[in-house]
Amino acid sequence: MRLDIEGLEFSYGGGRPVIDGLSLTYESPGALCILGANGTGKSTLLQCAVGTLEPSGGEVRIDGRPVGAHSARELSRLAAYIPQTHAPAFEYPVIDVVAMGRTSLIGRFSTPGTADERIALGKLDCLGIAHLRAKPYTRISGVERQLVMIAAALAQEPAVLILDEPTAHLDFGNQHRFVKLVKKLCTQDMGVIMTTHFPDHALELGGATAIMQKGRIVRVGSARDVVTSESMSALYGIDARVEDVGGRLVCIPGPTNG
Repeated sequence: MRLDIEGLEFSYGGGRPVIDGLSLTYESPGALCILGANGTGKSTLLQCAVGTLEPSGGEVRIDGRPVGAHSARELSRLAAYIPQTHAPAFEYPVIDVVAMGRTSLIGRFSTPGTADERIALGKLDCLGIAHLRAKPYTRISGVERQLVMIAAALAQEPAVLILDEPTAHLDFGNQHRFVKLVKKLCTQDMGVIMTTHFPDHALELGGATAIMQKGRIVRVGSARDVVTSESMSALYGIDARVEDVGGRLVCIPGPTNG
């Protein structure tokens, strides 16, 4: 899948622009991490990219066509969007939640059948959480819910996962496990676009990285080229340094040595 965003503009209720002339290109497979401070428009950008929000200017194209020209079924095959928060309303079993990911493929008013449930169970098994299939979604942990949402997205069989700050509510250990999962998916020809506050996640994934400031993409390139001591200090307004620790690049708060 190829995503082309050109001159994107968006504001809420006619207020100040949240997205201001933003341009960005991504082509799957592989990872694209979007780094930016709070309030810079990262979530809004993702929603415009998948057609949830309609921009006031500019254009979003997926595989050469405007995002709005794709049918819901076509879009579901191209990209699956997972928002930052997803509060459960009913005590559906996990397997039913994942099978609902098939809805856009089988029809909104159709019920997932046996074949759809087999696919759903396969996605749970792929993520190592098949043991949760009968548990109510409302009674599993935060990290388990995040994995279930990814399983539901994978059940759509999309080309690209679009994740809005997927590690925001995870502890350190589960952040590490989650990034390893995303890295594994990328090795299986899956595309992943994710927003994050953590430069280390971009460095660990090793794909493309974009820096977003004041509603625009100000820098894009490989993680090693984009995530530098200078760029991270400027982005977050603190002293930061990127260092090699045991053969791995990490971003550390504090002034550069020397």
